[in-house]
Amino acid sequence: MASVNYNSQIVIIGAGCFGLSTGYHLLKRGYKNVIILDRSSQLPAPDAASTDISKIVRSSYADILYTRLAREAISEWKNTQEWADSYHQTGVYCAMAHTDSYTDQAYQNDKAVGAAVEPLLNSKDIRSVFPSAANVSVPDNARGFINRDGGWAFASQGILRMMDKVTTLGGKIIAGKAVSELCRSDGKVSTVRCADGSTYEADLVVLATGSWSASAFPNLGLDTKCVATGQTVAFVQLTPEEAELYRACPVYLDFHTGFYAFPPNKDNIVKCAIHSGGFVRKIKSANLDVYISTPRTVASDGEDGLRIPRTALKSLRDSLVRIYPDIGSKPFCGTRLCWYTDSPDDNWVIGAHPDIANLVLATSGSGHAFKFLPVIGRLVADAVEGKLPPELVRKFAADRAHAHGDVTEPAIRLAPPADLLEDELCTPEDLLPVPLSSGWATGKL
Repeated sequence: MASVNYNSQIVIIGAGCFGLSTGYHLLKRGYKNVIILDRSSQLPAPDAASTDISKIVRSSYADILYTRLAREAISEWKNTQEWADSYHQTGVYCAMAHTDSYTDQAYQNDKAVGAAVEPLLNSKDIRSVFPSAANVSVPDNARGFINRDGGWAFASQGILRMMDKVTTLGGKIIAGKAVSELCRSDGKVSTVRCADGSTYEADLVVLATGSWSASAFPNLGLDTKCVATGQTVAFVQLTPEEAELYRACPVYLDFHTGFYAFPPNKDNIVKCAIHSGGFVRKIKSANLDVYISTPRTVASDGEDGLRIPRTALKSLRDSLVRIYPDIGSKPFCGTRLCWYTDSPDDNWVIGAHPDIANLVLATSGSGHAFKFLPVIGRLVADAVEGKLPPELVRKFAADRAHAHGDVTEPAIRLAPPADLLEDELCTPEDLLPVPLSSGWATGKL
């Protein structure tokens, strides 16, 4: 790692969760010259994973490192002076399969750190954590647990609050700066060059470009370490009266199937999604003879970039109708491909690039980074200063050996990503519910 001091020129590429949190924590430690560049002319970037109406905030992990760190993050989220009403402590209900080592271990870890968790041993117990007026379908043999401390965050608002924190401390955030080249000298990045011709000298560069990390910088060799995967999301618009029936629901989370759903937000929208292997869209790099998964979003393809595969839409409909039959029988009002940056083992990539001394990687959130927005930059700042504990240096190293398939990873995430095929994407007609007689609305499938 290149040595830095409080007067060093630090350029952070990417104004999402990793980039903003890193900038904030570096500024808090006294670094004076922190610039954050982002490709999007609008911030928060409309197609960033962190630009969203809701993200789960949970401490229920099978890896106790994340459990402990999430507890710290939740404590921060609850500070309304810092985050206003970004955080909603609705609780998180974790459904269990009969053989579910991940969820069992997550429950044990929550207990070990003193989280407010309650086992739910039967359908009656589970039904009791949902409001009585909500139509919730619970199988007779269901079990699970609820973490009362968890909930969800209004992600876009959280990003805006963090942007304010960065600028208040003297950091600069510059939109519309797509970085085209990291100019090197003597094995280090000396200058960051943007597509518009502007340049920024740098003593240290932090690459926090999320799912564009590999495709935007093909020469860095990140295509197997930072894989862009599209994850499927759908939304249902409720009336105000309907929304009130479900407002007090906990977040529904099933690690076994990957399905999760939120209670209605202030606009009475219910979001549901599947956390899985996702989809890849491999495009040949213009500079190298290699195909790299590249996001297809509202920025690259307009509204068409929001469409998801029909098969995924059906899975979302099936899952939603089985849990919330009335909500599941309504039309989807929209969809989105939310692009993760996946590492092979679902651990983040934080630390020095193997070959470039003053380039720090802060990426591969693997679909579970946003909840740590208040604290994740502290880990990156520790890596910059050489203070990251050795076990975390190894855990987050870009060139680490991967133990894919460990109990610390939900089984559904082991599924290899499928190819994203444009002729298989949903149309507006696919968002409509099927007739009641089919059983979709009753859950009798």
